Amino acid sequence: MAEQPTRNAPGERIAKVIARAGLASRREAEAWITAGRVSVNGAVISSPALNVTPTDQIAVDGEPLRARERTRLFLYHKPRGLVTTHSDPEGRDTIFRALPKGLPRLISVGRLDINTEGLLLLTNDGGLARILELPATGWVRRYRVRALGRVRQETLDRLRGGITLGGVHYGAIEATLDREQGANVWLTLAIREGKNREVRKVLESLGLKVNRLIRVGFGPFDLGELDDGSVKEIETSEIRAKLGDQIIVDAGADLDAPLVSEDALQRMRRHGEARARETRPSGATQEEISRHSRRPRKKNFHRRDRTGGPRPSRPRPK
Repeated sequence: MAEQPTRNAPGERIAKVIARAGLASRREAEAWITAGRVSVNGAVISSPALNVTPTDQIAVDGEPLRARERTRLFLYHKPRGLVTTHSDPEGRDTIFRALPKGLPRLISVGRLDINTEGLLLLTNDGGLARILELPATGWVRRYRVRALGRVRQETLDRLRGGITLGGVHYGAIEATLDREQGANVWLTLAIREGKNREVRKVLESLGLKVNRLIRVGFGPFDLGELDDGSVKEIETSEIRAKLGDQIIVDAGADLDAPLVSEDALQRMRRHGEARARETRPSGATQEEISRHSRRPRKKNFHRRDRTGGPRPSRPRPK
């Protein structure tokens, strides 16, 4: 194997560059590097701990890495009963298996748990996803909630000052009692932090049991009339207008790069998969190879509770 290049100058991690080209996730790209499938300036590398600059010549399986694709953003109406992940060790259905065909490789901006439905942003740009899901971005998450029980508006108004539960502080919450329906109430909530199961935990502290949770807005984007399970791409001009220059710069998003056809991407991926089968150790799967490249999880790490059932019908407006 050729000697690995060294790099002290600024740049981006090579796995990130490969991911932004649309070929794989960053984790998959790290696995490719470990398997010796990536070269930089003619030298095969074995460690993803390398920064590269635009002047470096990167190749995957001997094929030059294409220019990164234009940053794209999509609205997705997530149905209830799907996990927001690319793969699930428990074998549950995921949003990425349910997406319509012909889309680029996408990642989600944050997550919605399996029992939550509604608006989820998807993008092909990991840098943009990380910026948009940060609480520091200050984007409001808006929800419609159906919950079993009764509550007074005066009680909901006290949530504007935030609430601490089990040692966890939740910031200001705007909550409105919309109507009562049988044994249930319908509420509208607006939060900025989006902590794990925040809406459910806060309402449980008020004696309410959430039985339907729909995200209807995220920052400047609304669910609108988007059908359950449908995807809508946001025009580049709208991305510029709604994100603003600062977010675009901070994310390193590129809204001027060309689009690459999905057929071209699929050809490149198939070539890479064929090459991986040729170089894979006997009996090893790509998942097993990828697993060895993953960072070890911290102890006492627990996955979110994502059990749930089929999606009920859309609520009627008042």
